[in-house]
Amino acid sequence: MQEWPLHSYLELRALPASVRSARLHARNLLHEWRMGGLADTAELLVSEMITNAVRASAHIADQQRETGQAPRAQRMRLWLTSDRHSVLIQVWDVDHHHPVRQDVGPDAEAGRGLLLIEALSSQWGFYLPDGRDGKIVWAVCAQ
Repeated sequence: MQEWPLHSYLELRALPASVRSARLHARNLLHEWRMGGLADTAELLVSEMITNAVRASAHIADQQRETGQAPRAQRMRLWLTSDRHSVLIQVWDVDHHHPVRQDVGPDAEAGRGLLLIEALSSQWGFYLPDGRDGKIVWAVCAQ
């Protein structure tokens, strides 16, 4: 069994401002773990993954409004785990819809998140956690 001795967990509100906090957390943590060579890539992956989670959470709030419910403040979670060679990034949000990669044109202002995640990571995917709402999107960033 592969060991991942380094762990970090951060809970965030599902707001656009949380993207910056998550990026800074990832950058600082990787330097603390003496893995600064992965910091830029991991920071970009975290940024894209958290941005997608914010958008998915906004979708849930919109659905709540449409059904006459008062929208609740949505939360997201970020986990960073490392075996000292690779970093596993996981982001949980409340939306259970599977992430779908979009084929967008060169002038599109949105829709490239999963393309970037695919290009920057050695592996990525998602799963629906047992007994919990939402989904977890994950990516591995390797040296």
